[in-house]
Amino acid sequence: MSNNEVMVGGIAVRPFKSIDEAVDCVINGGDILQGSAIAINPEKVMLAKTDEELRSAIDTSVLRYADGIGVVRTIRRKGFSNVRIPGCDLWQALMVKSAELEIPVMLIGAKPEVSQKVVSRLKELGVSVVYACDGYSFDESEVINALINHKPKIISIALGSPKQERLIYRLQQAYPEAFYQGVGGTFDVYVGAVKRAPTWACAMHLEWLYRLCCQPSRILRQRSLIKYLFADLSGKL
Repeated sequence: MSNNEVMVGGIAVRPFKSIDEAVDCVINGGDILQGSAIAINPEKVMLAKTDEELRSAIDTSVLRYADGIGVVRTIRRKGFSNVRIPGCDLWQALMVKSAELEIPVMLIGAKPEVSQKVVSRLKELGVSVVYACDGYSFDESEVINALINHKPKIISIALGSPKQERLIYRLQQAYPEAFYQGVGGTFDVYVGAVKRAPTWACAMHLEWLYRLCCQPSRILRQRSLIKYLFADLSGKL
């Protein structure tokens, strides 16, 4: 753990005071941070305690940022100033920056029609998308070949957690010269296939409740939030 990181449940998280600060950490002029970024939320903190592959992916990442108000509040209680960095917002900001600097990017994940729309929108923005594949039919060996042949500098993977973190961990073994980011459902939100939580829910940090109401099947996953809350209140994080 470096001096600018805070331990949350055994995970070293880097606090940021703004989204721009996070973007500058990844893209500094013409230099791209090599390694993987993982958004840390309460669910991931609790899951990493039993999922060894996820834990390895987290431990080997070079950037772990707070994308979960529970993690943000834990960091603040430890005396550090920080804001929540939503993975979807960080991704969009990175895409804008990559267009400005002509940085080649690769996209993996989402449904075929969503993937196609994302590629079209990014190209309209001026992003150099050198390779893209959906999350339903991609072949991992083909992706590795594409990495080596096209040499992207930013790889965005939208497979949901912890699947995307596990894939990032494997891909890095074959091609470490890039920045990897797991982006969950960001592609769906970006093209309007899935609605983002309304402004009031975001302002009150109740996105999790909004998503639960829209997708009741998430109830089993939400149990980790309760476990995280108890661990935090008891000082075990």
